[in-house]
Amino acid sequence: MNKVPMTLAGYDSLKEELRWRQQEERPRIIEAIAEARAHGDLSENAEYHAAKESQSMNEGRISELEDFIARAEVIDVKKLSGDTVKFGATVVLVDEDTDEEKTYQIVGDQEADVKSGRISISSPIARALIGKGAGDSIEVNAPGGARGYEVLRVQYG
Repeated sequence: MNKVPMTLAGYDSLKEELRWRQQEERPRIIEAIAEARAHGDLSENAEYHAAKESQSMNEGRISELEDFIARAEVIDVKKLSGDTVKFGATVVLVDEDTDEEKTYQIVGDQEADVKSGRISISSPIARALIGKGAGDSIEVNAPGGARGYEVLRVQYG
């Protein structure tokens, strides 16, 4: 059973989504199925089929969440420190071509959200950053071609 690394915030987020799906979404879907069933003939009842599909998707996500939570290896970023990049680090980079600064936190796959500045530990940029420190340069093969970055700062917590 492979452990899934994640931050405490990511773990709490998954637990909250699981609670919501089990305690709020599941009863709502069951009610929608019962209501659609009351309309009669199920073979041509679009509401019924939509509700059943919604139920299937919800139950699948519940199973997925339970699996991730069971395999979670929660890492408290506040307890980490150091000068090199590892899981949980917040890294400030500068694009060597555009001089644009970017800040990313390296997190688990399930909590990655590039728009919020959280990148997956398994992403190409995170893999290139692991073990690097301030002043180091990395090259990342991005879909638009190779990009060069310089690490400005590494911080934890």
